[in-house]
Amino acid sequence: MRMALDLAREAANADEAPVGAIVVVDDRVAGRGRNSPIAMSDPTAHAEILALREASAALANYRLPGATMYATLEPCVMCAGALVAARIGRLVFGARDLRFGGVRSKFRIADSDVLNHRVEIVEDVLGAQCAELLKSFFTQRR
Repeated sequence: MRMALDLAREAANADEAPVGAIVVVDDRVAGRGRNSPIAMSDPTAHAEILALREASAALANYRLPGATMYATLEPCVMCAGALVAARIGRLVFGARDLRFGGVRSKFRIADSDVLNHRVEIVEDVLGAQCAELLKSFFTQRR
C-alpha cells in the first residue's frame, strides 16, 4: 500500500486526483498506475485501470487470477467491473469513496453474487493516510 500511496502523491503533484494502485503477482509488482485522466485526456485512465493494463501486458494475459491489487481509494464502478473482468483474486484498498465507491460504499460489484467472479476484499489498510492525502488535495483546490 505504501507503493500505491507514493503513486497517489505523484498523481497529486501532476494535479490529478491522488489515487494510486499496484498489482502484485507472486510477490512482485506486475503493474502500477496513478490517476491520469487529465494528462491522458482519457476518462478511463484511473489508477486501477492503468495498473491492470500494465500487469496484463507484463504477463501477456488479460486474466490475472491470484493477483492482488492495492489501491489507495475504493474503486469506482468502472474499476470494480474491470477487477471482476480481470479475475483479480484480492483487492486491498485504503479509504472508502463515499460518493462513487463501487466495492462497498455505493455498490458491491467486486464480490457480487450475481457475477461469475468474486474478488476478496480487504479494506482500511493505511486508510487514514489515504484519506488524508485526498482531503488535503481537495482542500487546497477549493
